[in-house]
Amino acid sequence: MRNAFCDSLLKHASDPDFVFLTGDLGYNALEPLQKSAGERFLNAGIAEQNMVSVAAGLANRRLKPWVYSIAPFLYARPLEQIRNDVCLHDLPVKLVGNGGGYAYGVMGGSHHAIEDYGLLLSLQNMRVFVPAFAADVAPIVEKMLKLPHPAYLRLGRDEKPKDLEIPAYAPWRPILKGGGPTLLLIGPLAGPWLSVLKGQPESRRPSTWVLTELPLDGDGVSAEFKADLKRSGHLAVAEEHVAHGGVGEMLPRLLLQAGEAPKSFSHFHAKGYLSGYYGSQQFHRAECGLTPENFLKELGT
Repeated sequence: MRNAFCDSLLKHASDPDFVFLTGDLGYNALEPLQKSAGERFLNAGIAEQNMVSVAAGLANRRLKPWVYSIAPFLYARPLEQIRNDVCLHDLPVKLVGNGGGYAYGVMGGSHHAIEDYGLLLSLQNMRVFVPAFAADVAPIVEKMLKLPHPAYLRLGRDEKPKDLEIPAYAPWRPILKGGGPTLLLIGPLAGPWLSVLKGQPESRRPSTWVLTELPLDGDGVSAEFKADLKRSGHLAVAEEHVAHGGVGEMLPRLLLQAGEAPKSFSHFHAKGYLSGYYGSQQFHRAECGLTPENFLKELGT
């Protein structure tokens, strides 16, 4: 997804108001953008707090700053600056975190981003985008460019099955038809889940959706999704994020408030480090039960 992100910004790099700041990261990926943007491509060094404050100052002067780093370095280290300098003033600073969830694997908890969008969405005026596939990045970037608010883009690795056709981008997308529960997938995690679920008999497999834009509000929940949920009576959410502040908390609350709560609810989410060990992204997903196999097991399929 990082390459898709770079390609998406290239056509905007000639805009004299465009500014890109990186925290000493992006080697072997962002060089085309650096060449195109020239002096408006700034390496801020390993000084994330300062980088975000500089971006806020640029946005206050009506420039269009994008700020890039490894996800936890982008939202955890400079949280005070994001809160006070960017969000409280509703400045259109665009934050881009690479490696959402457990993507950095054996590099450990300091490099994992399993509470990022829940934390950032607790701040005023923030919007979040979590692409599931590389093809989602370009339309999301176009949306972010037009958005007059702070925004966070969580990048990961495209894990889409090669033989699966994905509908055109939309915040809510039905991907697989099924007669089972209504399943909502968040982020690149969707890829391996779809790879397994597409092989299930249609009568039993979940009706599978992908969600990419947050926060949710009552009017922002797809009417088609709610109709599907009414049919199934069982909502399942899978996200590579802790339960607290995740979609598995946001969506049921809205449904409950609207009197549309399903009869059954299942939530598959990041659970930290149950064994105390670090491993690959797949290791952590499996340890948390964040796999399609575990989902099917819990369904008794």
